[in-house]
Amino acid sequence: MPLLWLSVVLMVVGYAAWVATIAWLVAVPEPTGDAASLRAFLLMGPGNQFLMLLPLLPFILWVARALLYARMRASGVQMTPTQFPEGYRMVVEAAQRFGLRRVPDAYVVSGGGEINAFASGHGFRRFVAINSDLFEVGGSTRDPEALRFVINHEVGHIAAGHVSFWRGVATNLIMSVPLLGPALSRAQEYTADNHGYDAAPQGVAGAIGLLAGGKYLGAQVNLHAMADRAAWETGLWLHLVVWRASHPVLTWRAHALRDRRLPGRIMVKPSPATAWFPRFHPTGSQPSTTWPYPAQVLEAMNRLEPRYTGAAAEEQFGRYPGVSYSVSRDEIRLADPTPVPRRLAPPRTAPPYAAPSSANPPYGSAPDARSPYAAPSSTNPPYGSAPDARSPYAAPSSTNPPYGSAPDARSPYGPMPDTEPPYGSMPEQ
Repeated sequence: MPLLWLSVVLMVVGYAAWVATIAWLVAVPEPTGDAASLRAFLLMGPGNQFLMLLPLLPFILWVARALLYARMRASGVQMTPTQFPEGYRMVVEAAQRFGLRRVPDAYVVSGGGEINAFASGHGFRRFVAINSDLFEVGGSTRDPEALRFVINHEVGHIAAGHVSFWRGVATNLIMSVPLLGPALSRAQEYTADNHGYDAAPQGVAGAIGLLAGGKYLGAQVNLHAMADRAAWETGLWLHLVVWRASHPVLTWRAHALRDRRLPGRIMVKPSPATAWFPRFHPTGSQPSTTWPYPAQVLEAMNRLEPRYTGAAAEEQFGRYPGVSYSVSRDEIRLADPTPVPRRLAPPRTAPPYAAPSSANPPYGSAPDARSPYAAPSSTNPPYGSAPDARSPYAAPSSTNPPYGSAPDARSPYGPMPDTEPPYGSMPEQ
């Protein structure tokens, strides 16, 4: 809200200055002097004519919004009780949940592979548009909570007043102000994320995975790994990327959605103390001298594996929506991201065209007691216990952390020192 009021004040001051300038130029028609110099600058300077047209921005925005809504009505697939009823029910429930007096129009548009959705309006009418690719992920047999989160995020923009006409005028003007404009836009996105979380907290992991990895790889994106990187990654260049972004960067967005005790970060990164799990892999902000050698990483990968069961049995090259898999989505994307000692032999590294040995079949022997398909123990869930029925993103318990503070049988090495390679010393030649 303070950013919005600051934007309104700047817009009013800007319009007042424009009116005063025009009045002065009319009142002082002399061909010489300061007025003549300013008149020449505005009328003959390259691109400066835009300053004279700036007050027409409200009219231009009104026409643009009218054309956008007309395009949806002309070419979009309207969601109704009989056309995409599952998604339309989510829109109606979101409108009721957030206190809208009218149900906004809703459309499905061809995404062409792009994951996107937006909310807008014209006059007193409001609408949301959902790219078709989101429906490949969000069906009832797939990941409906991810789609519910996205739809409630967009309806949240409407409920928070982000798509009102005059707010749109102020936002478009203030977006030309460095740092302040993008910060206002990010603040609005964090607010819409809060609406999405309020209605679909279980959809956070799916939504972040979808935005980060797409509709096929999204189910294998670990939410905790993304969120903890917001606490570990630092540096001036990273902040420059954040400050120039109109939407929250995904690591910060995941961090804000996972840890509800903290607000969405707009300008300053989260503290390293807010990370939930130990850092076991180097970050881009560390000196390259602390990065491991290839031999060290290969040795570690041969003796380590992800914590969730079934890791050795599933290729990490994406999942097709609507296909059943033995390992659930949440078991992968909500697992403790730190590795454990490998339970089975590492994958074979023989050339792909070598003839398989009859005594050593290429895909290993049948599952046994060590099978990665075994169900996880109910007493040691992969991501800790949740504080309530709605939030699956509880921080690890201090009395029984999933990774532990000291190395044990499940944690081959503790938090990474800043001065030594994370995988141990380079083997002597």
